[in-house]
Amino acid sequence: MTLAIPEDLRNRMAKHKNVKWSEVVREALRAHTSKLERMDQLLANSELEEADVERIGKAVKKGIAQNK
Repeated sequence: MTLAIPEDLRNRMAKHKNVKWSEVVREALRAHTSKLERMDQLLANSELEEADVERIGKAVKKGIAQNK
């Protein structure tokens, strides 16, 4: 896998030569994959259709916006 790292971030990372950045990325990918797998398990028996999810998401966002 190849990652595109913006120059400003690369410069900041370069200040910490002792960090094994590939391990940081591996751990982040593991954690994110675990979250996705848990979400898949939770939703495995869901009867919601994609349109339902979009409708609920829009309603939640609207409610959040109104409470700000």
